[in-house]
Amino acid sequence: MSATQAEVDHPAKKQKMDTDRKIIGTHNGTFHCDEALAVFLLRHTKAYAEADLKRTRDATILGTCSIVVDVGGVYDESKQRFDHHQRGFTEVFGHGFTTKLSSAGLVYKHFGEEIIANRLNTAPQDGKVSTLWLKLYKEFIEAIDAIDNGISQYDTTASSRYRSRTDISTRVSHLNPAWNQPIDSQTLDAQFLKASAVVGQEFMDRVDYYANAWLPARDLVATALAKRTKADPSGKIILFEQFAPWKEHLFELEAEQAIAPSEQPVYVIYPDETGGNWRVQAVPVSPESFESRKALPEAWRGVRDEELSKLSGIDRCIFVHASGFIGGNATKEGALQMARAALTL
Repeated sequence: MSATQAEVDHPAKKQKMDTDRKIIGTHNGTFHCDEALAVFLLRHTKAYAEADLKRTRDATILGTCSIVVDVGGVYDESKQRFDHHQRGFTEVFGHGFTTKLSSAGLVYKHFGEEIIANRLNTAPQDGKVSTLWLKLYKEFIEAIDAIDNGISQYDTTASSRYRSRTDISTRVSHLNPAWNQPIDSQTLDAQFLKASAVVGQEFMDRVDYYANAWLPARDLVATALAKRTKADPSGKIILFEQFAPWKEHLFELEAEQAIAPSEQPVYVIYPDETGGNWRVQAVPVSPESFESRKALPEAWRGVRDEELSKLSGIDRCIFVHASGFIGGNATKEGALQMARAALTL
């Protein structure tokens, strides 16, 4: 007997099946990025993967939902109610973040580690899950929280020099019908699902990038930082056997490990993109700064090739940038010699 026929013959069985099926509730009408992402995230949890979606502001209907986001005036994890509009709501993500949460941040705070673990096919207790959970909040979720709560990105009243309206919150907003287009519930619900897929796919793309590219680079930097005295007894030189983005990770790891300024590295050695030559780069004073902790010697700056080799006394030099932030040598040993010599000049 088919499932449909069984439900016809046994209406009580159909009623029980409908009752057991979970429902995600959110508000109807114009939608925003935060609840679009919140719904997407919930559908990537074990509990709500197969849940139906109900978009309404009817309190009676919302009361029948298994979980409610961005509507209802209640934040209570035990009741699976995740709204942020009520008076007195001040919940933040914690871990040093102070931006008030939207429904996206609330759902991410409680379900994010499970969602990331599911994506990586690992256990939520895996150490990298926690690292990625914090990273994704910083790089993706926090801005959505801030925009939805009307929090300015900069503490300034000055007019911006240009407008940028391509952030994910704005792109989701643009999926709402225009003022002179139909705004019936069927159209809005269809557009909401499209918005949820758009923001959700971007979130998952970020998870994949940070898990498969950013985190491996962090591991390389952590290993090189721990072994820096092998590159040079001073501990002032870090050697990478392969190129990887290192600046952000270096500063974060130094802070986490409370490395004193007097013990921090000042030069980084790595193979260039071609793999044929080597670079010696001065560590900046901050990830975005053009100022170096210790630039390469002034006498070397702007000098190239054989002239630089004669000047420095180091074979096979290629160049030193005019600002002294980076230089090159044809060999790893040559680059190391440049860094060691620069420490003393």
